[in-house]
Amino acid sequence: MQTGHHIAGWRHPGAQADAGVNFGHYAALAQKAEAAKFDAVFLADGVAVRSDNDQALARIARSDQFEPLTLLSALAAVTQRIGLIATASTSYHEPYNLARKFASLDQISGGRAGWNLVTSATTAEALNFNRSAQDAHGDRYRRAAEFHDVVVGLWDSWEDDAFVRDKESGIYLDPGKLHALHHQGAHFQVRGPLNVARSPQGRPVVVQAGASDEGRELAARTAEVIFVAHQTLEEGQRFYRSIKSRVQHYGRHPDDVKIMPGIFPVVGRTQAEAEAKFEQLQSLIDPVVGLSLLAGIAGELDLSAYPLDGPLPELPPTEGPQSRQRLLVDLARRDGLSIRQLYLKIAGARGHQQIVGTPQTIADQLQQWFEEGAADGFNIMGPWFPGGLDDFIELVLPELRRRGLFRTEYEGSTLREHLGLQRPEHPQALRRLQASRKIAA
Repeated sequence: MQTGHHIAGWRHPGAQADAGVNFGHYAALAQKAEAAKFDAVFLADGVAVRSDNDQALARIARSDQFEPLTLLSALAAVTQRIGLIATASTSYHEPYNLARKFASLDQISGGRAGWNLVTSATTAEALNFNRSAQDAHGDRYRRAAEFHDVVVGLWDSWEDDAFVRDKESGIYLDPGKLHALHHQGAHFQVRGPLNVARSPQGRPVVVQAGASDEGRELAARTAEVIFVAHQTLEEGQRFYRSIKSRVQHYGRHPDDVKIMPGIFPVVGRTQAEAEAKFEQLQSLIDPVVGLSLLAGIAGELDLSAYPLDGPLPELPPTEGPQSRQRLLVDLARRDGLSIRQLYLKIAGARGHQQIVGTPQTIADQLQQWFEEGAADGFNIMGPWFPGGLDDFIELVLPELRRRGLFRTEYEGSTLREHLGLQRPEHPQALRRLQASRKIAA
């Protein structure tokens, strides 16, 4: 989020209010994160201005932002090691174009690209792409599953050493190491090959964030990183066990997927300082903005007719983000929250874990989730930028390093190396290697 993850973060005195159209702002954040040895920069995205409510739209800093792949390509030129993860929807792209763009980013950055695979869930997005409504939830995920397979197949169009570029012989490439896809499926017909070579990390890292049943199944089969929102350690542990078990049904090792819950940290040198920082942000929330935030998560449901200080009503089933709606309802019911209390509760973290505290208390929770089987790492959601990132780097990272829980230097140069993910061998090259071993045996 360009100005920070808190819905009113752009109003903080230290926030960069024009962040969405300020490349220097993004470059400074990426360089700070790289100097601190973060794994990656991650850009969320949607392909629409999200609110039809002019009162809310006028008060939310979410309508002017760069297209993620364009921005990350520019950031690749001003960074050297940090990973670059962009969101791109399977609903409103074609596999070949998307595969080509991410393969290009992977080459430009030297193997640092990641694709956050999402399905678009809002009517506003559908209306921008010649449609009157979004597709049903299950249909979106069936398309996404085939979309993923086509993209990965295109990324494997060329073996690693296909391009010999031998000036002496005049041979530029080895046709025997070219593998056209020839995909024929329910949603796509794609011949291939991709006109981009394989990158230093083999192919971009695939990231997902769905936690519905369809989302979990797709993630278990395809994802290498999962961003997820949980409120309690127990919820996190159940999800972690579920995914690590499911991946094995697809012949994958549990370490082939890294689960990274979102964490919204408000850091102070004392607890009182942290709480004061948080209350400052909370005081900047307009009720119109709070209701709009809830409406988006609840499934495009207008809650303005209900009393702000009354309970959350029963919500109809949504074709939008189902897991996030379920999380919202569970939170309201479990804690007995009114509508006002609920939007105040999620205004920063939007359903992710919120920690307001000292470096020690924040590190305690991260350590507990990591060591007790709820997380392999974390998606750090700064409350406002640049100050929220500065606080985490200055105050929390030294505490994590003191405990031996975070690197002091990069050990590799690619995103896969940062995350501890194996470099995928090209399928054809792997088959030849296995065949040669059998012959040798």
